Amino acid sequence: MTASPRSCAAVLVAAPASGQGKTTVTAALARLHARQGRRVRAFKCGPDFLDPHWLELASGAPVHSLDLWMTGEGDCVARLHAAAGEADLILVEGVMGLFDGQPSAADLAQRFDLPVLAVVDASAMAGTFGALAFGLQHYRSGLRWAGVFANRVAGERHAQMLWDGLRESTDWLGALPREPGLAWPERHLGLVAAGEVTDAMQRLDKAADLLATTPLGSMDMAALGRWLVRFEPPAPAVPLPRALEGKTIAIARDAAFCFVYPANLDCLRDLGARLVFFSPLAGDGLPLCDALWLPGGYPELHGEALSRQAALRDSIAQHIAAGKPVWAECGGMMALFDRLVSAEGESWTMWGLLPGAVTMQKRLAALGPQEMLLPGGALRGHTFHFSRCDTSLAPLTRGRKPDDAIDAAASGEPFYRRGAIAASYFHAYFPSCAAAVAGLFGADQEQR
Repeated sequence: MTASPRSCAAVLVAAPASGQGKTTVTAALARLHARQGRRVRAFKCGPDFLDPHWLELASGAPVHSLDLWMTGEGDCVARLHAAAGEADLILVEGVMGLFDGQPSAADLAQRFDLPVLAVVDASAMAGTFGALAFGLQHYRSGLRWAGVFANRVAGERHAQMLWDGLRESTDWLGALPREPGLAWPERHLGLVAAGEVTDAMQRLDKAADLLATTPLGSMDMAALGRWLVRFEPPAPAVPLPRALEGKTIAIARDAAFCFVYPANLDCLRDLGARLVFFSPLAGDGLPLCDALWLPGGYPELHGEALSRQAALRDSIAQHIAAGKPVWAECGGMMALFDRLVSAEGESWTMWGLLPGAVTMQKRLAALGPQEMLLPGGALRGHTFHFSRCDTSLAPLTRGRKPDDAIDAAASGEPFYRRGAIAASYFHAYFPSCAAAVAGLFGADQEQR
C-alpha cells in the first residue's frame, strides 16, 4: 500500500555562523514543548555527534542526522516523513552558518520547505541586527522564513533596540539574555556531551523557562500552524539482506567512545546483527562476539585510564588473532596504536595493536565530508579530528571528498588494513552503504 503525505509543524533553526546559540535555542524549544506534553522530534543538519546528545535529552527521543549528501536525500525523506507521523513538532538544528557548506542548511530547508528561524548572537550589535536578519531572509529566493531570535542580549533596552532595527517587526521572536547558566560547557570538538554534565537537565529547564517568556516560547499549537510542512512519503523501502545474521557485534560505549550515530546501530540490527555494549573505562572485558566496533570519541581525555586496560588489550589481541573483524573509527583507532601523546606532551602507552603514535594538535587537523570506496561500495561519512597519526602502515585506500571528482589521494583520510583490523579517522554513516558495512563486520569473511 502506498504511503500518504503527512503534515506537521516544523522549523529549521539556523544562524549566520557557528557559535551563535543554535543548539541552546533548539534544545530549549524542544524541552519547553516536551514539558507541555507535546511529542517533539529533533534532527541535526550535517555530521555531528555532540549537539544531538543535548537534543535527545531535551526531546526525549533519538536524534538523527539529515544531510543531503552524507545521509542522502532518500534517507532524509524517510526520516522526516516518519517523524511527521508521530510528532506534534519537528525541530531541525542547522549546521555552521545558514549558507555554509555544500550542501548547506539552506539547501535542506529549501528541499523540504522548512521555515527558517535565524538565531543571532546580538551581544555586540544594535541596528546591524536588522540588516543581518534581512540578508539571511532575502539572500536566496525561495526560502521560507519563520523569523529571527536574538541570543546573549544585555537586557530589555538592548532587546528593544534590536527589535526596532528590523524591517518587519513581526519577524521578532524574542531574545535570551547573556547569562553564564546558558553557556554550555565546550571542549576542542564542540559541546561537552549532555551525559557528562551533571546538571544538564537543570540547564535545559532554565533555558526553557527563559524561552517561555518570549514570543517564540509562547507559541501554542495553533500558532505553530503557520509552520505546517507537508512531508511526502519515501519510495518503498527495500529490505536489507540479513548479511550479518547470527553475528554478535561488541561495541565500546562510554565517555572515551561515544561518537555513534543511532542510525548506525539500526543499520547493524537491520543487517541481522546482535549488538552488545561494553565500557573500556569501567574495566569491562570484551564480550563474546564475532566482530568488534571501536567508535570515535575522546581517548585523549582518558589516556591514562585506557593505558591500564591490559586485560582488554589482550582479549582484543586474541580476537584479532582468531581472524575476527575489528572496525576502529577515529578515536577507536587512536586507542589501538602504540602511543598517544597529548597536546601538552604527556604520553601514554596504548594497546599496541597498530604500529605508530598519535599526537594531539592544538588546531583542527581535518574536517569535512568524505566517501570511502570499499569492496561493498561507496560508504559516506565525514572526518573531524585534532590529532596526527605517525605510522609505518601503508593505506589500503583513501577517502574521497565530494568535490574531488577525479583524485583525492592527497587529501582523503587513509584507510588501514592490518590482519583483521580495519581502521581510519573516517566516521562512517552506515546506512549510506549497508553492503560495505556488512563487509567491515565480517559478512564476506569467508572470501577474504
